[in-house]
Amino acid sequence: MKIVFTGGGTGGHFYPIIAVAEEIRAIVKENKLLEPKLYYIAPNKFDVRALYENNIKFKKSPAGKVRRYFSILNFFDIFKTGIGIIKTIFQIFMIYPDVVFSKGGYASFPTVFAAKFFRIPVIIHESDAAPGKANLWAGKFAKKIAVSFPEAIEYFDKDKTAYTGNPVRKDIYHLAYEGAYEFLKLEKEIPTILIMGGSQGSQKINNTIMEALPMLVEKYQIIHQTGEKNFEEIKSTARTILENSKNNYRYKIFGYLNTLAIRMAAGAANIVISRAGASAIFEIAIWKIPSIIVPITDSNGDHQRKNAFAYARAGACIVIEEINLSPNLLVSEINRIMEDSMIKERMKKGAENFSKPSAARKIAEGIITVALKHEE
Repeated sequence: MKIVFTGGGTGGHFYPIIAVAEEIRAIVKENKLLEPKLYYIAPNKFDVRALYENNIKFKKSPAGKVRRYFSILNFFDIFKTGIGIIKTIFQIFMIYPDVVFSKGGYASFPTVFAAKFFRIPVIIHESDAAPGKANLWAGKFAKKIAVSFPEAIEYFDKDKTAYTGNPVRKDIYHLAYEGAYEFLKLEKEIPTILIMGGSQGSQKINNTIMEALPMLVEKYQIIHQTGEKNFEEIKSTARTILENSKNNYRYKIFGYLNTLAIRMAAGAANIVISRAGASAIFEIAIWKIPSIIVPITDSNGDHQRKNAFAYARAGACIVIEEINLSPNLLVSEINRIMEDSMIKERMKKGAENFSKPSAARKIAEGIITVALKHEE
């Protein structure tokens, strides 16, 4: 059994693939099937360790972005995508997989095109409430379609579309309480705010937090993931802002939080402030932590805003749009949630109801079923 994975070059596409790969291996072991050969075709490896730990072979394939604004790069990226298609056709011919699983994004296009060319079954998963162009195209011929948000079903053929939720890696499921306060140097009696801007960070959230920082450290301790590119600038700014504050030690800044660190941070957190990427939302839901979600205003297809309000309708969070995000409003909303036990419990319950812990397992089962049928 040979399975090819493909998807855009972000954590939101990559880590759900890893979650599905984990479940495929678990199902194979439980049912005493032959060990599958797994491949990942994309422009870059993204996380070498995750690929190695799951025995996934990487095949490099270039792909060009389709930008919604004028850029000379759009012209050059047409050729990049063309080269990627030719290269991937040869790769798919040499592997000849039983099924291709795509998470969408521009990086998936050459691989899905090659699979269609050879009439290899394709299964896609759409993370967002509003699908991207690659998945809208692939959905027309995909064998099966899985979606994270029920709102996305209307974009696809309902007869072959399943509402599964978003796959989350097993090592993210369980919060790490033991040692969290010591490792992160936190005080147990002080409420903790976890700020997640994604692997790239969020300039808007970071700037607002900086303005609100003197007010926040009076009552809370803060774990702030800024994104690597923003780390030094935010660290310097925070040092200046809190120079005369007696509570400056309550602000903990990180460019990036690895798996263990994010589990510890979430284990200590009383509330999360985050962007509205599907992976972030479903991780917060799995953790059952109250949250404030700040969607990107100009996301592709307005998907972040749609993700955020879909989560809010479940009663799991409040949404602050970027245009309304200010230090005073943010602090006011944090205080309102933290000081009302009924709001916190409602959000925890809403998150629990929204989360889909079996998403990766259901998708893996579908992939294996199609792959075994193709083998016959």
